[in-house]
Amino acid sequence: MAVVADGTAVGKVSYERRGRIAHIVLRRPEKLNAFNDAQVLALKDALNRFDADDDAWVAIISGEGRAFSSGADVKERQLRPREEMARLGGPEGRGAEGHGNLYKCVNWKPVLTAVHGYALGMALGLVLESDLAVAAQNTKMQITETRRGLWGGLYWARMQFRGAGAFADEVALTGRYFTGAEAAAHNVIAAAVPEGQHLEKAEEFAEAILMNPPLAVRSVVRARRYYMQRYEFEQPLLREPFPLHLTDDFRESALAFAEHREPRPFTGR
Repeated sequence: MAVVADGTAVGKVSYERRGRIAHIVLRRPEKLNAFNDAQVLALKDALNRFDADDDAWVAIISGEGRAFSSGADVKERQLRPREEMARLGGPEGRGAEGHGNLYKCVNWKPVLTAVHGYALGMALGLVLESDLAVAAQNTKMQITETRRGLWGGLYWARMQFRGAGAFADEVALTGRYFTGAEAAAHNVIAAAVPEGQHLEKAEEFAEAILMNPPLAVRSVVRARRYYMQRYEFEQPLLREPFPLHLTDDFRESALAFAEHREPRPFTGR
């Protein structure tokens, strides 16, 4: 097993190729694989390694421990000083953006996600960005951004791209948890399976993909990502007039989460 990045025990992602399948594993289980800047950069390194690995034709991203990922690391990425967020343009550090990384790959090889436990916020975004996703039936998913006072529109757009319709409207507006079984029933993911079988099912899909000529597969991946990216193209423009990361409501929601309490009444500011 080759560890792509282990930082100082804050960003851990491993890369291991088994035959033509690259297994990329989020390995920060003590934090439910939450994405701080180091973890985002480690995942980007692993994806770049897969993209350049001529012997790897399909990748599966999964998570070690109790969850795929609980999403953004609130204490690091969402409780930065307001002045720093204003300078960075958002909660993430420079170069540590959690979205759109598959669009930057140049060889168009399929990336699957195998999900269990939790897939919240940024982690759900990764699932929706991936070319094919599988989840354990009881996985808890959530557009956390709605509850946190941030932008949920990107997730709504990706769900609509997948044909989730009114279900996407509901979960984006309410910010409620939904299960892997619900996600499969509403076309958000490809399949929901009994607990403990998510990785096996993803490998089954990967083996089926490998039965096809790789360049034909990559042409499908390229077309899919091109149209999905076009579908999302205006998201930055829609976000720009609403710097939600600088609002009082966002700050209060993030603090309440970190302090394990209910947020105070929101003000709309």
